[in-house]
Amino acid sequence: MHSSTVNKSYLLFLSIVASLGGFLFGYDTAVISGTIGFVSDQFNLDPYSQGWYVSCALVGCVFGVSIAGYLSDKFGRKYVLIFCSLFFFISAFGCMIAFGFIDLVIYRIIGGIAVGMASMLSPLYISEISPAYNRGKLVALYQFAITIGILISYIANAWLLSISQSVQNPTYNLWNQIFYLEPWRSMLGSETIPAALFFILLFFVPESPRWMTVKGRENEALNTITRISNIEEAKKEIEDIKNALQEEKHTSNIFKEPGIKLAIIIGATLGFLTQVSGINAIIYYGPEILNKAGFGINSAFSSQVIIGIINVAFTLIAIWKIDSFGRRPLLLFGVSGIVFSLIVIGSLFALNLTDSFLLLLFILIFIACFAFSFGPVIWVLLSEIYPTSVRGRAMSIGTLTLWVGTALVGQMVPVMLNYLTPAGTFWAFAIMCFPAIPITLKVLPETKGKTLEEIENYWLTKYKKH
Repeated sequence: MHSSTVNKSYLLFLSIVASLGGFLFGYDTAVISGTIGFVSDQFNLDPYSQGWYVSCALVGCVFGVSIAGYLSDKFGRKYVLIFCSLFFFISAFGCMIAFGFIDLVIYRIIGGIAVGMASMLSPLYISEISPAYNRGKLVALYQFAITIGILISYIANAWLLSISQSVQNPTYNLWNQIFYLEPWRSMLGSETIPAALFFILLFFVPESPRWMTVKGRENEALNTITRISNIEEAKKEIEDIKNALQEEKHTSNIFKEPGIKLAIIIGATLGFLTQVSGINAIIYYGPEILNKAGFGINSAFSSQVIIGIINVAFTLIAIWKIDSFGRRPLLLFGVSGIVFSLIVIGSLFALNLTDSFLLLLFILIFIACFAFSFGPVIWVLLSEIYPTSVRGRAMSIGTLTLWVGTALVGQMVPVMLNYLTPAGTFWAFAIMCFPAIPITLKVLPETKGKTLEEIENYWLTKYKKH
């Protein structure tokens, strides 16, 4: 498919709507960072309970992603995303009016289910509607949306915190409880606005043409692709999808094919390693870590906004270059920078040099390296390296390990900070994410510029059983 024949505005609209799932993912993930201290004080949480408050949503993510693949392969990408948007709304509204810690946890788990489902389905949908020449850019929009969601949540948290501090001794009613007396409620409840927007806009996008082809709905698939491209290229794309499906039928079990097994192992491993790099320690516990390092609470919140801006800026670099530089170079350079910055951050804590600009500088370097490598590249890879007929279920496996890693980090960071000290915690993250470098060098193929069917054929032929 050539760029001159693509309806770019319609394609961009579809990608942006799907990317709202990423925005909500980022918003939901990061909004909690501003509430941890308030919730811990209000409910007298110890380090383990604090970890559970953060990671309970991640347990929901693991469940959400484990069912999303099956549901999306059976019912379609679009309708499961609509279901997912409802869960986002219910979670945010429920957290805002929660009576106690138990209901707060329940609503956080519901939100986690939505995040898990969106984290798989949004990039999957984008990859299945995108032409090969710019699929990387469009799927990377999903990660960009995540970073925008994170940034907006930081700004919202800082703004809502300032509102709560603007009134002295407010009278007790529901409005004042949410916005002045217990500002964590307004922070968590603010997510209802983008969740409602996501729900409405999903009714204006079509189902994935690849999924419709798998289900024998070729005419509907052709109509959708024709809105993106011209009729000749749409017919060719449908034919390529059918040929790939025919090739899959020649195998007794596609999951047993050596190349497909390797693709699943690579996706699962890289997904896990992205999360044990320490990114979520910064996202979830940034204000707590910076506060311990000597920054005041308001300065810590302001620093989180700076972190969010850097995250957005360097994700734009990935969107700009992922289809020209390729996936592998971005991963190699970025992960090397991540490991180096984690070692330096740990050393600054060990040497008690945390009350200077150096700590924030290397945290920003870490965020920058993650933002143009691990962050966007993992979603591009997970959305493009699996066969058409089982892409939902296969992507679920890779995304599941990603969320298992996230849940472990969310639960263990307070304990690690307590027992390993911040220095040991960051050194541990450096050691855990290092294996991504040899995996990228030795076994990960470059996928830029290849159609999804060409990538599938690579796995099936290069590692074909003899």
